[in-house]
Amino acid sequence: MTIDQLSSTQVKPIHLECKNCGWHSVYERPLKRCPTCGDDILYARYDLEALRRDNWGEKIINRKRGMWRYHELLPIKHTENIVSLGEGDTPLIHAKNVGAMLGLKYLYIKDERQGPTNSFKDRQASVAISAMAELGIQEAVVASTGNVAIAYSAYAARAAIKLWAFFPNLVPSDKIREVALYGTEVVNVTGTYDQTKEIAVRFAQSQGIHYDQGIKNIAAMESMKTIAYEIAEELGWRAPDWFIQPVSGGMGPIGAAKGFEELLELGLVDKVPSLGIIQSTGCAPMVNAFNNGMSVAVPVENPETVIATLSTGNPGRAYQLLYELMQQYGGAAESATDEEAFEATRILARNDGISVEPATAVGFAGLVKLVRRGVIKPNDVVVFNCTGHTFPVEKEILGERWAKHVDISNASRTPSLPTDRLLTEVGKVSTSNARRVLVIEDNEDSARLIRRILEGGAGHEVTIAQNGREGLEIAMQEKPDLIVTDLMMPEMDGFQVVERLKAMSELRDIPVIVLSAKELTPVERSRLAGQVESFLQKGSFLNEELLQRIIDSLN
Repeated sequence: MTIDQLSSTQVKPIHLECKNCGWHSVYERPLKRCPTCGDDILYARYDLEALRRDNWGEKIINRKRGMWRYHELLPIKHTENIVSLGEGDTPLIHAKNVGAMLGLKYLYIKDERQGPTNSFKDRQASVAISAMAELGIQEAVVASTGNVAIAYSAYAARAAIKLWAFFPNLVPSDKIREVALYGTEVVNVTGTYDQTKEIAVRFAQSQGIHYDQGIKNIAAMESMKTIAYEIAEELGWRAPDWFIQPVSGGMGPIGAAKGFEELLELGLVDKVPSLGIIQSTGCAPMVNAFNNGMSVAVPVENPETVIATLSTGNPGRAYQLLYELMQQYGGAAESATDEEAFEATRILARNDGISVEPATAVGFAGLVKLVRRGVIKPNDVVVFNCTGHTFPVEKEILGERWAKHVDISNASRTPSLPTDRLLTEVGKVSTSNARRVLVIEDNEDSARLIRRILEGGAGHEVTIAQNGREGLEIAMQEKPDLIVTDLMMPEMDGFQVVERLKAMSELRDIPVIVLSAKELTPVERSRLAGQVESFLQKGSFLNEELLQRIIDSLN
């Protein structure tokens, strides 16, 4: 089935609306500003009541997968004008290992790395370039920190539209080369991203070329709402409690919120999720404003972050829209440093096999902080938008010391190296002096995660007990070097386990580390005082921190 076969080619009614003053009109061509009040962000509106009467939610189920299955709610009048590379329909992954580490039962990652050019900007490019094609635009200008230009370049090439891409000089050269590969004219600007946008606008005006305004272009916001449609559908037509995303200009969560609002009006979900926005500490005008109760963000003149994709110093009107949405539906704002982001990249890759771009890693590091603060609760359904893949910047994260080396250069040059000799060489790089650790944990995912941390990070021998009674029996038999126990377990809880261990002369000297998904009361902390080596709250530690506590306890 082709896109053209999804429905008739009848022109659908699309209107533009200004939320600031209420002006509205039929959508004919892109408008830079509201003609009444001058606001530079306009919303596309559709006949949702007609779609609801037509059981739109049931109709799309049998359509070909992909973003354009929702074409009635996208600003293209004729489906034959759609420019597609197979974007959308990215998986919603239940992040069990990372969720167990954070104490979150329902943490999902919307994996936008799996788009045609490996980022969520593929959605934006498909809608924006389709709109240009429909309007007969043959040449366009964009300003970008990487992902937008890459995606627009691919789709512009497919639509035979000439593209100019303006970059600030912080963008990795690998990304710029990829843009040039598609035939895009590249202009590198020595300055900030905000300055780059100003130069791009002036160039477009002087040459009479269409300038894509990002969030100020309805195609951008409309494309992002398809993420909400897919999330709701994958969750069985329900909205999560939280939608979390790293932000620079703010388009992603604004678009997602619009998508959930439309689904609510269509009767397909029962709420709009709270929004969690994360920015780099070195460029966090939205976070600073929100956490100070300000509806207008103070621009950051000189962003101090090496993560170029998050270096928008002046979010302008977009932040005001986000602020209003977060006031209406709930929300939280957090920041994370570049160093915290690079560490988060390792955690996601090593625990759930997901390698992400630095901007996504900033978002995940901020998510960890929101969990630590108790803003996000253990039973909340959380969807985190994984905006893009780590390549080509992984070398900045790993450096050069990322592999263990086995030297067999002096081995006998026989057709094959003897197995015992090879194993001996490999053994030289493995961790020696392994210690025995007993883990008492009734949650299978948490137990598996702790086993991986200990066996992979320090080479310890790990035994798992699924409840307190089994743990005591194993402790009596094996006399481990360390015991790691959860507190909240049925029948015999962690408090009872610790008390019985300390009552047995042969076990009382074994160090104990206690883990808990809940914050302990002063009485509970007093009950553990002097009996355990340390206490860690699930969601307040990362795997390297746990590993270091364990190493310290064994030494």
